[in-house]
Amino acid sequence: MTNGRVNPAHELAHQGITGLGNVYYNGLAPALIEAAVQRGEGKLGLGGAFLVSTGQFTGRSPKDKHVVRTPSVENTIWWGNNAAQSPEGFERLYQDMLAHMQGRDYFVQDLYAGADPLHRLDVRVVTELAWHGLFIRHLLRRPAREELDSFVPEWTIINCPSFKADPKRHDCRTETIITMNFDRKLILIANTAYAGENKKSVFTLLNYLLPEKGVMPMHCSANHAIGNPVDTAVFFGLSGTGKTTLSASPDRTLIGDDEHGWSDRGTFNFEGGCYAKTINLNPEAEPEIYRTTHTFGTVVENMVFDPETLVLDFDDDSLTANTRCAYPLEQISNASASGLGGHPKNIVMLTCDAFGVLPPIARLTPAQAMYHFLSGFTSKVAGTERGVTEPQPTFSTCFGAPFMPRRPEVYGKLLQQKIAKHGATCWLVNTGWTGGAYGTGKRMPIKATRALLSAALDGTLGQGEFRRDPNFGFDVPVAVPGVDAALLTPRNTWADKAAYDAQAAKLVSMFADNFAQYVPFIDEDVKAAAIG
Repeated sequence: MTNGRVNPAHELAHQGITGLGNVYYNGLAPALIEAAVQRGEGKLGLGGAFLVSTGQFTGRSPKDKHVVRTPSVENTIWWGNNAAQSPEGFERLYQDMLAHMQGRDYFVQDLYAGADPLHRLDVRVVTELAWHGLFIRHLLRRPAREELDSFVPEWTIINCPSFKADPKRHDCRTETIITMNFDRKLILIANTAYAGENKKSVFTLLNYLLPEKGVMPMHCSANHAIGNPVDTAVFFGLSGTGKTTLSASPDRTLIGDDEHGWSDRGTFNFEGGCYAKTINLNPEAEPEIYRTTHTFGTVVENMVFDPETLVLDFDDDSLTANTRCAYPLEQISNASASGLGGHPKNIVMLTCDAFGVLPPIARLTPAQAMYHFLSGFTSKVAGTERGVTEPQPTFSTCFGAPFMPRRPEVYGKLLQQKIAKHGATCWLVNTGWTGGAYGTGKRMPIKATRALLSAALDGTLGQGEFRRDPNFGFDVPVAVPGVDAALLTPRNTWADKAAYDAQAAKLVSMFADNFAQYVPFIDEDVKAAAIG
């Protein structure tokens, strides 16, 4: 790495950021790890992985996300979902952060967000922590070295965990803040070392910018048939529902595990890496992800390890249940080099049903798909957000409400248009509980989920016999080779059938109550698909 003696096109001074100590530009993984170890930010682990604790914050802080309320976005931001910050509060925050940064060393990464050059965003990320630079270098897309000389950032992110915001002075909720200013094209992050805030701030930004270009931003993983990008599948879902695990199938090519766009040219990954959960990671069930935790350059977050042998404890959640590893996509043997796929042939909506009511898979009509997309039912999984210690049922519209700056109907209508234009079969997959609710039942067997998905994606599932679900009205397969038939009818997995019926009625009522907020904004066919 260099210490600021670089081409002037890269100088932060050109963006009004001056007075810093050494500024290290576009360091590669070995240099960033070396710096992080020297600075005491973490420890070098087995195989050259970097082991780090994020301290107080081991998950995202969604209530501390803000958008600066300026006239340019006043009428397009979903303010019911995005806390507003005044331009004056933002400016004071920015100037105070710059004053705090004086004389300190920083790490800069110039990166692309988006594999499709037509729709990518050029982002500069300025981090106080060397390992944050490594993390975001993994998670976004890395320009070729020769491209950096002409790199001009469209947006800049400044992440300063040692700075504490002043709620009164800076017009924010707490000392922690993640704020986005569309006029200044700046994102500021303070008082949290949780690296996921870096990547999700970029996702939130793309969720605002891309719909204006007719591109559907999606909180989903994606893969395609080996050698056949036309056969693309996308997997919507919140953290912990199985996006990373289920898309990393050895018999399909992985496009990406978390964030994608759907344009008129097809599917494209926003990112260049994966951010996989590691709690209870099984080397037999998920060998590729497990291997990355012992690979040079992987960032291993908040995992307990033996202080002498450095052996990782995949079952210890004493720091957090949200243990994770971040690594470049090329560490997965069957990952796509281009990050590009065709128009989705199958759309899978993943939910983690803590009530134990939903079947392991159901086929949705286009209208039902819109209903479940806008509903976004799942259960928050322990650790992903601060304060969540056990699964909690929740409705997160578009399967990603915390990252949606626009109203959900914008994304719902855009997805509806894409499905109508290109055609896709839609599925709802429950990776949650069966045989009872959380605490009584058991988690859906991943082997069964994989078998059902495989049959759905290769087309054989659609050719079988289906029954109509009495509670939700969607189609459920009657029998699938290799899958216990009892799983396909959730009521049969419960010892107390009356208890199942009561639980199902409760969930149907929750769906109906939640969906009432969208009824004034949706088409008649989606209204007809509503339940309750």
